[in-house]
Amino acid sequence: MCGSKSQSLVFLGLVFNSLEMVFSSSTGFSMSIYDVTSRSIYLRWPKVSGAFSYRITATAVNTVGHSLLAHFSDVTSTGMLTSLIPNTVYAIQAEAIDKNGIILAETQIMQSTAPDIPVIDHAYSKLSNSITVEWRAVPGATSYLLSAQDGDTCTETIVTNSPGTVMGLKPATSYRITIRSINAGGKSQPSPSRKAKTVLAAPVLSVSSPSCDSIAVSWKAVYMAAGFSVSLMRSDGLGRMLKQNTTNTFFVFTNLDPGTLYTIKAYAWNANGLPGDDFTYNQRTSPQAPVDVQVVFNSGALRAVVSWMPAEGALTYSVTASSGLLKLKCNTSSASCVVPSLQCGSEYSVSVTAHNDAGSSKPTDAVSLKTIPCAPGNISIEEDEPGNLLVSWSSVSFGHYYVVFVKSDDGLEVHCNTSHTQCHFQSDCGFTYFISVFAYNKAGQSPLGDVFSYTTAPCCPSDFHAVLVASDTVEVTWAPVRGAELYETKAAEGSSAVLCNDTATACTLSALRCNTLYNITVYSFSEARGSNTSCTSKYVATAPCSPEIKNISKEALSVITVHWQSNNEEATYTVTARGEAGLWHCTSSGNSCTLINLPCGSAFSVSAIARSQVGQSLPSYSVPLETGACCPSGVKLYRISSNGIRVYWRASAETKSYNADLRGSKGNFTCTPSSGRNYCDITEIPCGDVYTAVVSPVTDKEPKLTFCPKKIYSVTCSGSSVGMVIYRGKNNAEHV
Repeated sequence: MCGSKSQSLVFLGLVFNSLEMVFSSSTGFSMSIYDVTSRSIYLRWPKVSGAFSYRITATAVNTVGHSLLAHFSDVTSTGMLTSLIPNTVYAIQAEAIDKNGIILAETQIMQSTAPDIPVIDHAYSKLSNSITVEWRAVPGATSYLLSAQDGDTCTETIVTNSPGTVMGLKPATSYRITIRSINAGGKSQPSPSRKAKTVLAAPVLSVSSPSCDSIAVSWKAVYMAAGFSVSLMRSDGLGRMLKQNTTNTFFVFTNLDPGTLYTIKAYAWNANGLPGDDFTYNQRTSPQAPVDVQVVFNSGALRAVVSWMPAEGALTYSVTASSGLLKLKCNTSSASCVVPSLQCGSEYSVSVTAHNDAGSSKPTDAVSLKTIPCAPGNISIEEDEPGNLLVSWSSVSFGHYYVVFVKSDDGLEVHCNTSHTQCHFQSDCGFTYFISVFAYNKAGQSPLGDVFSYTTAPCCPSDFHAVLVASDTVEVTWAPVRGAELYETKAAEGSSAVLCNDTATACTLSALRCNTLYNITVYSFSEARGSNTSCTSKYVATAPCSPEIKNISKEALSVITVHWQSNNEEATYTVTARGEAGLWHCTSSGNSCTLINLPCGSAFSVSAIARSQVGQSLPSYSVPLETGACCPSGVKLYRISSNGIRVYWRASAETKSYNADLRGSKGNFTCTPSSGRNYCDITEIPCGDVYTAVVSPVTDKEPKLTFCPKKIYSVTCSGSSVGMVIYRGKNNAEHV
């Protein structure tokens, strides 16, 4: 029987369920039951004043002739009824009696006895923490109380029928087992005890899969164990079971299937060979390394797609791509994985490892992956000669060959393939070329590196025109050329040069030396490339130098000779006398020439120029010249008759003989007056005409001079006769 704590826990409910208290209406006398067994009922009552004794009567309900009478002194207030029938309802009456036998108070209660005491047939242990008990059913029992006691420790449990199991026991421990039957009235006395010992505790396994074909099992020592049995079988039931008995605390199963779930059971046995609890554990072997690893490199994204055949039992896979100290990984549950962020110009060792909850496989044999080469560097571009570009670069790792793309700014693109590190390209002047270099190998094309631009020198104005627009000035014009932002025109002669810079396609070179052969070149400039120094030149000669008049001599009244210094070979000189009377010229290839028919009494400015096939010089410095007060002045025409005209003048002091001429569309008329006269008449002159009148002196050397001023008169008609004579002005003419 377990301790009081166990009793109170078990029977507290029974007391409250079955206890009936009956109170006397007059005295308040009552009776209560505090314990019931199969054949006993324990009673309690309060003392009654004046009572000498108490009489208790128990009469079995539904059982004929079975009553029990008991007397108790007034000293006690409790009593026990024994020798009762198990599982029987009794009507219990209590009476308080004085010393005269008079009943002072009474009360009655109904109470059932507990069922009969059960008998244990078997008590045994299948689990290390429990003992199972078998017994025959007891009539009237609604449940049973099983108790297992080990020294001072008692474990109880209530069950409804046989067999029943006491749980929470210690392994490999002997217990004294009892059982009581229970009904609404109470519980029976404990049955005769039986000894039973719990079996050994199960070994607690630590299981791992050190390789894809093995499972290692280990455990701690089990109390009272003499040996251990470990068995293993595929969880799917395929194959045979492997079993091993051992006194050690570890064992390794080998030659297993990779990636397969196995069920492991283990138990200990004692010195008598009795097995204890078994421990069951499910363990999967680690997976085998994947096979048929394939690596596909994506050159554009610098990543690799790694695929393989799935491994049995693998839950996840990890892919490792190693290059030196750099390791890239990707994890997946599928049979392929993308390794990103690969570096160009690198060689990676790619391996795949399978994983499951048991562990990891060995990595697969490494697959070599060579990435695309990096973009070539140290790119240099030079124009080793006009029209030829040389592109060179540094070699790169894993670069099998190179392709250079050259695209001009007009959209035309050319390329060259080479296994070397330089390429030659034809180029045109004034173009900008965009140049990129790629390296290639079996993996593909390198990333795009820096794109370089190279601008060739601007084109040269190839067809320019140089025109001498003045004796010391040359105007040069040309068509615009590609790539030129500025033009420089240079006229060189010996160590001296004249320059002209402009953005326009024309330039005027002035202040050149006369009678000089200049080498003229038009250079083109651009900000990107500077000057094109290969432009061709042309030779242009300047005009002759201006002559210098040394002397002017008078040869006659209207004749002068001009002398100058000649400093130009193959030049022709022209002398001009310019005055109000007009222009007079003479030409010579020497160093002097004569002007004739100069009007007398006139002022002239005399200058000379030189001409050649190249052009005309600047005029020389002008020299003043005055001729002798010889032509008459105040020439006028008057009508003297119906058909006559008088020509009048004021004679010069130096000249005495004159000649008068009238020229018109209807005829020419001349008159010569007598010496010393200052007029002459012309008769029979047609009217209605315009006449040019000139009065010229007459000399011995030149009987008729033509340099005198001409006056214009209109002679009108009055009927058929000469009418009015009207002055129309002077007529100045050049004289050569």
